[in-house]
Amino acid sequence: MNEVRKEFVMKALEAGQSFAALCREYGVSRKTGYKWKLRAMDDGLKGLREHSRRPRSSPKQLDEETVCALIRLKMAHPGWGPKKVCEVHRRQHGKTPSVSSCHRVLRRAGLVEARRRRASRPQARLSTSLATRASNDVWTVDFKGWWRLGNGQRCEPLTVRDAHSRFLLAVRLPKSARYADIRAEFERLFTQYGLPKVIHSDNGSPFASVQAPLGVSRLSAWWICLGIQVDRSRPAHPQDNGAHERMHRDLEAEVARQVQPDAKTQQAAFDVWREEYNWQRPHEALKGRTPGDVYQKSNRTMPAAGAELDYGKGFFVRKINRVGLVAWRGERIFVSSALAGLRVGLKIADHTTLEVWLNYLQVGTIDLQTSSFRGAPSRPTEAARLSA
Repeated sequence: MNEVRKEFVMKALEAGQSFAALCREYGVSRKTGYKWKLRAMDDGLKGLREHSRRPRSSPKQLDEETVCALIRLKMAHPGWGPKKVCEVHRRQHGKTPSVSSCHRVLRRAGLVEARRRRASRPQARLSTSLATRASNDVWTVDFKGWWRLGNGQRCEPLTVRDAHSRFLLAVRLPKSARYADIRAEFERLFTQYGLPKVIHSDNGSPFASVQAPLGVSRLSAWWICLGIQVDRSRPAHPQDNGAHERMHRDLEAEVARQVQPDAKTQQAAFDVWREEYNWQRPHEALKGRTPGDVYQKSNRTMPAAGAELDYGKGFFVRKINRVGLVAWRGERIFVSSALAGLRVGLKIADHTTLEVWLNYLQVGTIDLQTSSFRGAPSRPTEAARLSA
């Protein structure tokens, strides 16, 4: 290209040469032709080399103080991306550079990696029963995969999250995964935050039981007695609770990989991380706000201990005994040990069938001819219970 320019300039400097015709011959505009000619006259042939297009000054270039502040934020929170770093910088300083500028600074500092693009594949999704409009519409619950602490103790934290606000209600290391210990954790949460409308879980213990009608476990039976609706992911479909699983990835990257010596120290690390997650970390889905900015406690309080379910007219109230039997007109019929100690409502459907209800949920029917219980094939709605 330089040789073409040199040839053009040499001809342009000759006397009697038509400049317009010369430009047409070399296929360049007259503006470009004059630029080459003037450069050659000012700097000689070396002036024909390609010049850098980088501006000599950049009035919008980030100052050193801003660059250092962005890098400090990123190093303090390695799991945060440029969007979160920018939002926190804006809160602290009142203004912030664009996300692209922040990304450029962090990339040059070697603090972000290029994201690999994944091929888009269509997937069957659960028709969302988890659509939320306000805090406490849905709580999601799960256990984070376990690991060993420094003393060899098994660590498997229970995590509870409000689906609407993303507020982490609990990251707790219970004594065990048994019913009594997990119920104690939820009693604490219900006392502190009130009751949600729905609790969404997977199909594992203690949230569900494969042997009980409708998968009702002792824990979920207690939730139903409190008026909480129970919702579950499809078996082997963790994407049905995808937002909760995404939170677990952050927990894995920022806490679980730093193994603590014992349970007390590990719980302290959970508490610090939960505080940051709720009150410092901005969420894109919340338009840069934190979960703590959005979450509000429920106005549904936990009933007093000993409060009995009111089934209304047309129901015979019976208590399931400790081995899962219910008494009806001199006979004892097995229903489910998951309902042991709870009061169910029995309603006569016809001369051979007795419906069995646990609060709003019909768990099955009793065949009076064979004195046998059959679990409900599907879950009725709460509206069906109220109109029954």
